Amino acid sequence: MIKKIKGTQDILPEETPQWVALENLIRRIMDRYNFRELRTPIFEQTQLFARGIGQLTDIVSKEMYTFLDRGKKQLTLKPEMTAPIMRAYIENKLYAKAPMNKLFYIAPLFRQENPQAGRLRQFHQFGAETLGTPDPLADAEIIDLTLTVFNEIGLKNLSLRINSVGDPVCRSPYKKQLQDYILPKLDQYCPDCQRRYEENPLRILDCKNPTCVELNRNAPKLTDNLCDDCNRHYLKVKDQLKLLSIPFVEDPYLVRGLDYYTRTVFEITSDALGAQNAICGGGRYDLLANELSGPETPAVGFAAGMERLLMVMEQQKIQLQAPARLDVFLAALGENAKKETLKWLKRLRTAGFSAETDFLDRSIKAQMREANRQKARFVLILGDNELKQNRFSVKLMDKGEQLNIPFDEVISFLKEQNKK
Repeated sequence: MIKKIKGTQDILPEETPQWVALENLIRRIMDRYNFRELRTPIFEQTQLFARGIGQLTDIVSKEMYTFLDRGKKQLTLKPEMTAPIMRAYIENKLYAKAPMNKLFYIAPLFRQENPQAGRLRQFHQFGAETLGTPDPLADAEIIDLTLTVFNEIGLKNLSLRINSVGDPVCRSPYKKQLQDYILPKLDQYCPDCQRRYEENPLRILDCKNPTCVELNRNAPKLTDNLCDDCNRHYLKVKDQLKLLSIPFVEDPYLVRGLDYYTRTVFEITSDALGAQNAICGGGRYDLLANELSGPETPAVGFAAGMERLLMVMEQQKIQLQAPARLDVFLAALGENAKKETLKWLKRLRTAGFSAETDFLDRSIKAQMREANRQKARFVLILGDNELKQNRFSVKLMDKGEQLNIPFDEVISFLKEQNKK
């Protein structure tokens, strides 16, 4: 038997209403904040991620699904969305159409990492990007947008952590300080961190290995090494969050796992997820457009994992949409009645009702059981007697009542019942 690929999942019909409701809520909020949806191809040139994310990041060095097409071109299934958004922004010259672009996405992504709860090899993210402004207000708006989505979902016990990772001017002397701190105990760090020591020492602060976390506890803080411009930017972001009454915790060791971040970085965590508790992360990336051979474009954004978000919703018993119900089940008895079923289903569906009938030639008792299983609000019973009288026997399933309604009145009757 052929089974699904490890690290992927089937989203079953009983689960999709919650996904659709979540996506609709996200789209409504994005519209209120004046963000517009951008969709990019599911695969891109591998070089986009090597240059955009960073050749030495875990995503690029370990986790990407990369392959050669028939033309021997190296392609990669998207592992994240910010680099593709920026590629589309540059290629389509969106900067020439508006001085600032506010974009959002809901997309499937792919990373070949060890599957675990909420972390799959094909997963889904939504996110937003503000391109074209260095203003700290844009950073605060992105954080506010993120929390608005989570608050309107109804999530509880969330925590916002923020930091500034400065810019290349700040980071260069800080990296030397950090390496000097780590070197005497480098052999105690995990193999990944030992490799990062020379290549990308800031990533050591992002390690979730408990031993490395403990070793990093007294590491020098990047916020103590910010240049004046980066420090002013960070202070303005914090002031705006206070004006918006958004509580936050400063975490001087918070760094993001991608090379393109500058200045503001943030994470939102939930206590419902255990050690791997982040449901959202983001920050500013003012240098990414230049790295991709585009015009200078200051930018800030966030991304949130849909599967992890739905896990928190399930644990907190948050249901965005009631289970789907069928409006009308048409139970037909006999050959003459069966001939009329598709015609009546067409009329009911054209009138706006979800409608179904029995295609398995079952007894009336079995058809009523099926109507119950599908949680039908109404059952229209059509047999020889009903055909002679030009009327349906209509059962109101919630009330347990049964009425006789003429054919030419049944649509208006059902619409009236729907208002009650």
